[in-house]
Order: sequence, then structure tokens, then C-alpha cells
Amino acid sequence: MAGPRRFHARRSLWVALLLSVLVHTAWSLWPVEPPKSADDVVLSATLTEMPAPPAPVAKNASPKPRPKPKRVVPVAPLEPPATDSVASLPANESVSEIARDPALTTEKPLAQVAPEALAPPSPAKTLPPRLDLAYKVFLGTQGFLIGEATYRFEHHGNEYRIATVAQARGLAALFFRGQGKIESTGLITASGLQPRQFAVERGSSDKRETAHFDWDARLVTLNDSTMLPLEPPSFDPMTLMWQAYFTPPESPVQTLNVVTTRRVVNYTIAREGNETITWPQGEIETERWHRKSDDGRIDAYFWLAPQMHYVLVKMRGSQTSRGTLEALLDTIRIDEPTGE
Repeated sequence: MAGPRRFHARRSLWVALLLSVLVHTAWSLWPVEPPKSADDVVLSATLTEMPAPPAPVAKNASPKPRPKPKRVVPVAPLEPPATDSVASLPANESVSEIARDPALTTEKPLAQVAPEALAPPSPAKTLPPRLDLAYKVFLGTQGFLIGEATYRFEHHGNEYRIATVAQARGLAALFFRGQGKIESTGLITASGLQPRQFAVERGSSDKRETAHFDWDARLVTLNDSTMLPLEPPSFDPMTLMWQAYFTPPESPVQTLNVVTTRRVVNYTIAREGNETITWPQGEIETERWHRKSDDGRIDAYFWLAPQMHYVLVKMRGSQTSRGTLEALLDTIRIDEPTGE
């Protein structure tokens, strides 16, 4: 009798172990919805064209005072002509007939104005408070889709914020060695975007790295507290994506500094020519810009669309340690109109 009982006990033990494994496996694979932040909510309204950038707002600008009303000075009424003057007129003429003489009147006939000229001009479309640029990301140049990258631009007054939203974290892992969040904050100036802080969150908030820009002192402080000279023009990777939108490039060769949380790199980007790019809205004419690193390990191309205010339509990074990556603009999204 001892043998069957031992077998029954062992069989019960294996069944319990199997159930435990199944339960733990089910819990580990069960989709858990993480708490959503404002950056995880994807904007829903779609645009087919890029609106004009907002005009820079003067720092600490105050509304112009209303002009004081002009003082109206009463004018004395004209005295009627003397009686003797009227009496001296010829008998066949009167005062009213003289006033109607075209040679003496000062009134001019009204010009004919077209009705559309009287209507107020329609306001120009400007950048809404929040806008997402959503890109499809491909491995290689043959269209092998590996994910999406969405960059959100927010602005209020002369303040801006650029951040990756949820879909972009996979792409951020390819460029920044780990999933996380990328964010840039600063000012909108007449010369374009002026970053104040650039931050990279590598996987969790305790792995957050920052770079601080002090434009008054012309210094940038990297994440390891290293302070380096801040020579304009200098941008972080996020503002570099948007700079041409605010200040279109005039020279065919652009030299600038790119600041990350760990170093400052000098870039020289040259315009190579024009190219027609096909994106989900059809074909669009672009300018192709090229940048190659001094060590030759990174070969980058950027396609800007002049008819869409030089928005970045396509980008490619080649000869990297992770192969060639391409990103193509897929949609432009904003908040749903409020109907106001």
C-alpha cells in the first residue's frame, strides 16, 4: 500500500507544480495597462499640410496701451453770406445753383468697391498648441518596418517643449541604447529655438540625464557636471529636427553644434540637391542635406520640404553599429478642434 500512496503523492506534487507554473506564466503574459501620462495620449485630428510656425513673442511682453481719445475742438458754424452779396448776384442765378456747380463743389463721386474687398481677410493657419509628427521607422532602405516614432511639439507664448511620446521609445532605444524618453524645453526666439534643458530618461526616472544651457554665461553643463563653452548656433537633437521649420536655411552649408547629455559635437551639413519624396499624402519636393562624421562611422541624410515650411519629411542614418535606419513622415496630428 505504501507504493501507490507514494505515487499518488508524487503525482499530486507534479500537478501542483504545473499549475503554479501556468499561473505564473499567465500573470507574466497578461497585458497590464500602465498609467498613462499626457505624452502617452496620441493626438487624433490629422492635417495634410504643415501650418506656419508661430511668431516669436517678446520676453515679458505686455499689451500695448490703448491710445487716448483725441480731444474734439468744436468749430463755430459758418456765418451766412451777407445780404448785399446775394443781392449783387444776377437775377437768373441763385445760391443753390452756384453750390451745385461742379467747378465749385469739393465732393467727389464714390469709387466702386468690389464686395470681396470689404470682407475681412481670412486668418493664416498657424501652429496649434500641440502637434505630433509621426514617423514610420524602417531597418535598411528596402522598407522593412520596425516601428513608429512620434515627436510632440508644444508651445505657449515664447516657451516650447519637444518630447517623444509612447511610440517613439522603441526608436529612442536604437539611438540612445535603452528605452526611455527624450525631452527638450526652451524659448522660441527670432533666431529659432533656444534650448534651456535637454533630458534623456534611459529606461526609468532614476536613469535620467540632463544638459543645461546658460545662454547668458555662454556655458552648457553636461550630465557629469562638465561645463563647456556654448557657442551659437547650438542645438540639442530635438531642436535640431525643428530648427529649419522656424528659420529656413539660407546657406548651402550649415555649421552648428549639437549638445547631448554627454558631449558637444560640431556638425557640418551640406545641401546636395533636390529630390521628390513619396509619403502617405503623395509626392513632395524636398531638399536633401548630408552630414558625415569626422571618423566616417555615421553617414546621415535629411530631407526637408520647403513647401511645408521645411519640415523634416525623411531622415536616414547609415554605417552605424546597428545598421541603416530610415524614418519617413507618416502623419501630422493635432488636438481635435473644440468648435469654438
